[in-house]
Parts: sequence; C-alpha cells; structure tokens
Amino acid sequence: MCRGGKLGGMPMDDARARSETVEAEPTAAPLDEAVSWGSDVAAQMLRRLEIPYIALNPGASYRGLHDSLVNHLGNRDPRMLMCLHEEHAVAIAHGYAKVTGRPMAVALHSNVGLMHGSMAIFNAWCDRAPMLILGATGPVDSAQRRPWIDWVHTAQDQAALIRNFIKWDDQPGSVAAIPESLLRAWQQTATAPHGPVYVCLDAGIQEQAVTGPVAFPDPARYRPAPPARPDSQTVARAAAVLAAAERPVILFGRGRRDETAWRNRVALAERLGGAMLSDLKSGSTVPTDHPLHAAPPFNKLSKQAKATLRQADVILSLGWVDLGGVLQRAFDGEAPAARIIHAGQDMHLHNGWGKEHLALAPVDDFLLGDADAAVADLLAALPPDMVARPGPAPAAGVKAGKGADVVLTLEDVARMLAAAVDGQPVTFPGLPRGWPADLWPQRHPLDYLGKDGGGGVGSGPGLTIGAALALKDSGRLCVGVIGDGDCLMGVNALWTAAKYAIPALIVVANNRSYFNDELHQEGVARERGRNPANRWVGQAIDRPAPDIARMAEAQGVAAAGPVVNHDQLAEALRRGIAEIRAGRPFLVDVVIDAARGREPAEIRAGAGGKKPG
Repeated sequence: MCRGGKLGGMPMDDARARSETVEAEPTAAPLDEAVSWGSDVAAQMLRRLEIPYIALNPGASYRGLHDSLVNHLGNRDPRMLMCLHEEHAVAIAHGYAKVTGRPMAVALHSNVGLMHGSMAIFNAWCDRAPMLILGATGPVDSAQRRPWIDWVHTAQDQAALIRNFIKWDDQPGSVAAIPESLLRAWQQTATAPHGPVYVCLDAGIQEQAVTGPVAFPDPARYRPAPPARPDSQTVARAAAVLAAAERPVILFGRGRRDETAWRNRVALAERLGGAMLSDLKSGSTVPTDHPLHAAPPFNKLSKQAKATLRQADVILSLGWVDLGGVLQRAFDGEAPAARIIHAGQDMHLHNGWGKEHLALAPVDDFLLGDADAAVADLLAALPPDMVARPGPAPAAGVKAGKGADVVLTLEDVARMLAAAVDGQPVTFPGLPRGWPADLWPQRHPLDYLGKDGGGGVGSGPGLTIGAALALKDSGRLCVGVIGDGDCLMGVNALWTAAKYAIPALIVVANNRSYFNDELHQEGVARERGRNPANRWVGQAIDRPAPDIARMAEAQGVAAAGPVVNHDQLAEALRRGIAEIRAGRPFLVDVVIDAARGREPAEIRAGAGGKKPG
C-alpha cells in the first residue's frame, strides 16, 4: 500500500505547464461500464447519491476504488480532486459543505491517511459539517496480505481512531453490504445535526469479483430526515414569553445558508423589537448593519454585547455556539435574571470524549430541534395582531481608523479590498481575529462562512478552496483572509486550486508570528511579574521570514508579496480580483502590524529586553 511518486521525474517546468494547460484529467477510452468488482459497487453508489466530487490523496489501500472511479465511471459524478495531503482533502470538503450544506466525498488512504486527516475531521465535527469519508484497510483476511506493508496498514478497528468525533461509521463485510453501508452513511451525514461519517472499505472486498447481480436501492426512498421541529407546546410558551418581553435579546448562532431562513430571522427580530447579536464562529445569519443589530459580530464578548445582554429580560438563543460561556461572561459568572430560551439540537451529538458541548447553560424553555424551524414556528405562534415594534438603540460602534502611514493593518486590507471588488458580492470562508467587521457588514447568508470549528491551524487554505469550488460560476468572489501560521501549515493545498482552476483569493494577514500565542505569553509573564518583552521568543515566524508568495508560486498559484505599503496593497488586490474573475487562484501576502503601530523590534526591546541579532 505504498504511495507512488508524485511527478515521476518530470521536469518542474513541464509539470507546471501541464497543470496550466490541462483543465481536467482526460480519461482514456474505452470505459468498462459493467459492474464487475466490489469497488465498482462503491463507485456506483457515490454516483447514485449524486456526490459531485471526491477529494483524495492517492493510496494503494483503495486502489480498487480508484480504478473504479477512473475506468468504470470515467472520473465524473463524482470527479476526483487530487490533493497533496489528506488534511487538505478533508478541509476542501468542509469548505464545500459550509457553502452548500451538502456532503462531498473524501477518500483517505488506510490508517496512515486517516491519521493525517484526523485534525481536519475534528474541525468539521466541531463545525457540524456534513461529509462522507471513505477509508480503506486490509485486506482484513490476513492470508491476502502482502508482507510488511499490508500488515502495518491494516487495523482491527480503524474507525476507533476518529469515532469520538464522527457521527457514524461502518466497515461493510461483503460486496453486497456496500450499498446499504454507503446509503446509511449518506443519510446520516445529510440529516441534521450534521457531522462527518466514515465508511472503511476492506481492500480485499474492493478487489473481489462480482459474481452475480447487485441490488442498488433507490436513494429517493432513503432520503435524509427533514429538519426536526421543536415541541409545539414549548413553542407556544416561548412565543408568549417573547411577546410579553420588554427588552428581548436574540443570539443568532448556527443557521441554514438560504435566504428564506435569513428573512425569517430578521422578521422575528423585527416583530419582537429584539436586539440582535451574532457570532463570528457561526458565519452570516442576520444583517450586521440592521438597526436592531446591537454590536459588531464578535469572537469574544465585547463591552457593547455584554451591556446588551445584561439589560435583557428575555434572551432567545438560536443555535448559538457556547451559550453557557457567553452567559458566564455577560453576567460575571452569576445566574442571569433574564429568562433563557434556547433552540437547537446539537445535544444529540454530544458524547463523553470531547468537550465541544461547551459550558452547560441555564435554559428555561428548551426548543429542542432545528433552530430555523423554531424561528418559523415562533413567527407563526406570535399573536396575530402583534406588529413590529422598535427595539433598543444599538450601542455606539467603534469606528476604525484609516491605519498608520508606515505599517499596514487589517483595516487597510478591508478598505482596499472593498475598492478592488467594486460592489461585487464576496464570500469570506475565513476571517482573522481583529477583522474590522463594522467596515464590512454581512448582508447575505453567504457573505461569511464562520470559523473552522475546532481551532485546528492549517485549515484556512483548504476551506477557502472548497468554498470557492462550491461558488464557482455563482457570481460571488471567494476571498479567504487567513493568518500566516494558518497558511504555512496548509500552503500546499494551493496546488489543488491551481490544478483544477478553482478561483480562490487567499489574502495572508502576515504578522510574522503566532501572535495569539504571543499575547498569551505576555499575559502569563505579567501575571507572574516577569518580563513581557520576551513574549515573542519561540513565537515569531521571522529571521528568516518565510516567502509565502514564492511558496504559492511553487504550487502553481500566482501571487504578490510580501506587500508592505498601501500602494503595493491596492495593486496586489486589484490584480488578485482580476485573476479570480478570470477563473484562476491567487495569493496576496500582506505584512500587517498586529500590534497596531508598534514595530516588532520596539516590542522586543522593551524593559529588560534586547533586540534579537
């Protein structure tokens, strides 16, 4: 099950030329349309389930499936997306799901590929993203194993590696069992609450000849379940409480990315006159420049949002991520006096291994079910003569400045990007901490797709590429603004964007540091009465600074950078937008000042510190 060579000795210039000139990998005729092998059955099921793509990094444990995808299906429906690392394959499927709400397929090579992909699977799990993952092991029959390699790539229970952060798994024990296994996996992942599922295909069964007719069930009779609706009596009680509330506040968390659900959320807030708050972990769920939106969307509870929650008499949580945590912060650890109503069904996925269930929240009325279904039901249950009422005036927002003359900031990126796109809709698959959300309001469910779910660094490039794949030909521009650490861990995901002409713009907000960890180290030092000037040691990505633009070009993606002034930034973004409008990926490496005007050397040369070098 060893992997083959990647470029087979081809000169780099020739390889790059082939990537640039061949948009798709042509499949030579003739195809064998007969279902003759176990892996043909699996491939047929993927097509019957209307899976559009399967992202993968090649591996011999699923060589049978690979042959079926190419020589039986002709590499279409699904189409293979070759990746240079399993983690990127999963991240691309995750980004695709964030846009469409539908599962894409991923193939992971044996136990080793599953280990590579496991962090990205965890991200998708925490983000409640649908995904159909195909693994492979074996042969389970030890008599069929080749010496050494087949043994080390066989696991007794391969899914045990990830079972604590997937929704369902299976390992079909025969060719005849494959259709039901894949059908159930698809049904499970496509039914809310969503999560990745894993089907492990025995290499021996993949390469087993089919000796008789195969029964393929009709997927139309095994559709995913519709969104679960909360109990009607609880809805009626909650609606009465909300109708009587004087200062309601609505926390908008996870929600469907369709315009009907979007309009319903806004209508509910307007009927109630409720102050709206939204979270950057969840993506766009309501317009952030609406008069009722009381504070910019946040990662960490802001002073404005805290003040809004503390004045509430009723708090309605709609799919909010970490309700317990935000209430603890808002009320300084004390029990809130406000009545708490929560709509969501995330608890169906909670288990004892991970703690992504987060802090336990006090809830007076639990609308157990789909949050958007709860919104529609609450609208219907409110008194028919109830008219929209004015809400509280939103707290004054903090207006971002123009940025320093010498150094670039995220505010400069936001302003110049707006000028470059010239009004065309933009989808942000990712945004960094410190992004000036007030300068770029969210007005559509696809404006911003939220965080990666599990905080796994390295996901940004893959998520952006997967989102751009889903948005191709939609008229929306896909722009991922990510950190330098995130980009460096996932930079060779860009090769897939180059190979398949996926128009993703990646803007690297490059502070040449794991800056979040610098802040943690500064806090620890101050708490212990030690020198905070040393916070950069072991954190700075500098001396030498990686040349990210050249790394992108090495993957076949055109790039600009390092960009260090306003004129360069304006030109780089203009060029980047032109490239993705033409259907090609592009990267811009922007050197920003995370400390907002303080040079790194000045930080490092603080009290008791010395400049390195």
